[in-house]
Amino acid sequence: MSPFDAARYARLLEGLEVAEVNLSALEFTGRLDAEYYRPEHLRNEAILTKRGGTPLSQVCDFLIGPFGSAFTVENYCDDPTYRYIRGKDVKTMAIEEDDNVYMPKSDFERLSRYALKAGDVLVSVVGTLGNSALVEPHHVPAIFSCKSTALRTIGIDARYLIAYLNCKYGRDLLIRKERGAVQKGLNLDDLKSLQVFIPSPKLQDAIAKVHQSAGLEKRASKSSLSKAESKLMKVIGLESWQAPEPLSYIRQSSDAFASGRLDAQHFQPRFRALTDFIAATGQDARLADWLNENQRGKQPDYVEDGLPVVNSKHVLRGEVRLDGNNRNASFADGDLLIHHGDVLMNGTGVGTIGRAAPYLHANPAIPDNHVTILRPKQGLDAVYLSVFLNSMAGQWQVEERLRGSSGQIELYPTDIAQFTVWIAPPSVQKEIRWSVEKSYEQKQRATQLLDAAKRAVEIAIEDSEVAALKYLEAFK
Repeated sequence: MSPFDAARYARLLEGLEVAEVNLSALEFTGRLDAEYYRPEHLRNEAILTKRGGTPLSQVCDFLIGPFGSAFTVENYCDDPTYRYIRGKDVKTMAIEEDDNVYMPKSDFERLSRYALKAGDVLVSVVGTLGNSALVEPHHVPAIFSCKSTALRTIGIDARYLIAYLNCKYGRDLLIRKERGAVQKGLNLDDLKSLQVFIPSPKLQDAIAKVHQSAGLEKRASKSSLSKAESKLMKVIGLESWQAPEPLSYIRQSSDAFASGRLDAQHFQPRFRALTDFIAATGQDARLADWLNENQRGKQPDYVEDGLPVVNSKHVLRGEVRLDGNNRNASFADGDLLIHHGDVLMNGTGVGTIGRAAPYLHANPAIPDNHVTILRPKQGLDAVYLSVFLNSMAGQWQVEERLRGSSGQIELYPTDIAQFTVWIAPPSVQKEIRWSVEKSYEQKQRATQLLDAAKRAVEIAIEDSEVAALKYLEAFK
């Protein structure tokens, strides 16, 4: 190659990462795709090898979930005894608990060979790959789907393993093993060969305790949120209220024309009974009269940099989630943005429609076209409003005013505007806000502890176990 060609070739490669891999390594792995040999993967692999990595198969037994056809959505039931843990329920470090589904006892017994045990580790192997979470005692009895693989640990602490699989080394080497193009997945043999760093029992125990403390904080957070809603129901008087449930009911044609609705669902007597009950307190109001803003976002223009986008999956019951899973989008002057103190409400989707949460983050964000921003006026606390909307009093009005069918359901800002709200005394609003803020702080604390558990693993790999133990002292 001439000096001119060499210089030209160097310019073409400028800014690109190049890895040189021996043919023997290609033959050993059976992988020929360049993605598998990215320099970052090779560096992490070398670090784990130097630290004495152990194949996952030596510290775990494996259980593959049942075929997708073995249990389908049509078989879900309302009895919350036997949980069915779907692939999308397996998140980073935790199993999602905001949208649980359940299965009949007969199906659970039929699929009992796939029954989970407390202490199992679930790893998502189809869809969103590489998420791993611990099965806690309150998750069982449960069956899991084929989109996850269960690991049953032997000779390694399960809570430590969760921290390792979610730290930058474990997750990078796990995601590295994905196969496929359109339908990507992690196969069992690749999972078994994953290299795991196994520290001393002392460090494993310390990391496990931090993980356990995070779980306690999360449960305390849920309890604080539940207390806020219970307080509201008690003060309004709905705690023991029973709605009428007649076998049939009649409405005037004038009611149908006034509402623009002809569906029987909208005119269920329990809906009117609820709003009449709230009105009888003398502290009712039309929500529109207490809002400075009631508007949906628009389709975001996604970019690498910008503000985080909040969509319906980020608006949980009482919490707006901002983390590494939020995409970013550009914005212009005059665009609708989410600000601290707003209330966000999901406007679409079975299982998510009507879910509300206060936005307690400091920095602004962008709503997508499925999220409605509610900006209350002075005198109506945003946190209190979110609790009201998530309570029975709010969710029944969601049922009353949603539109559409067959999964294509909508809750428009114009319908939200017609909600009846109970304007609680300032002291009640303040007390409910305090409980929700406490819940938020407890959940933030849980997140900090989980991050600390992951970071301690990384410190042990990069430095020493002594340094990792010293780091964890601040989280006792």
